[in-house]
Amino acid sequence: MALFVGIPACNRVVNELEIHYTPKRYGQALMYASGCLPVLLPPVGEGMLDILDRLDGLLLDGSPSNVEPALYGVDHDATPGKHDPERDATTLPLVRAAIARGMPVLAICRGIQELNVALGGSLHQQVQELPGRRDHRAGPGDINEKFGFAHPVELSGQFALMVGTSQITVNSLHEQSIDRLADGLVVEGVAEDGTIEAVRVAGAKSFACGVQFHPEWHVKQDEASRRIFEAFGEAVAAYAKGLKKAA
Repeated sequence: MALFVGIPACNRVVNELEIHYTPKRYGQALMYASGCLPVLLPPVGEGMLDILDRLDGLLLDGSPSNVEPALYGVDHDATPGKHDPERDATTLPLVRAAIARGMPVLAICRGIQELNVALGGSLHQQVQELPGRRDHRAGPGDINEKFGFAHPVELSGQFALMVGTSQITVNSLHEQSIDRLADGLVVEGVAEDGTIEAVRVAGAKSFACGVQFHPEWHVKQDEASRRIFEAFGEAVAAYAKGLKKAA
């Protein structure tokens, strides 16, 4: 039985044309470690909600764009020109609806920020400007160096049980992160500087987790990264099986 996981696309202008895209590594990791087929979801707003009837899971992928600060009640915009309102209008309703119906959700990088905002939280717009925080943006070098392991993260709760350890080393390619934690989210991963790196939706009917790092990049070499995708895939299969029984 094929399992289908939706991956929201971004809206971007290339050669004066608007295109919908997402890096292929998310779909590759999904197929490799989760046993699921990726379905690209165009960022066309709440009209995409009906697609959840055809999906078995939702993967919120990373992106160079940031969630618009007005969506979490902040007037000041520290990163003008780096937003994607079409994606915001699509992903925030999608994640709320997916969690409400008990669909498995895995949120990565921008995805964990979308998860937090969708449930009522807020974001730090420039983590590197906060006292005592490290610069979490990608450093110099080629693409492999940028996505290389950068710092340790302390895990707890169900997340630590899922990956089988209380400490992992992760990559770091973000300037924004969770500020005010949304009601219903539980912190289960923290960097040395206090940056929230992993969360879980408390009381969710299925797998519903977010990570600030990029496990899709090292899914073939890193055990913790692979276990995250494997756990997500197991939840997707269980969800699909339950739907088929109900039908």
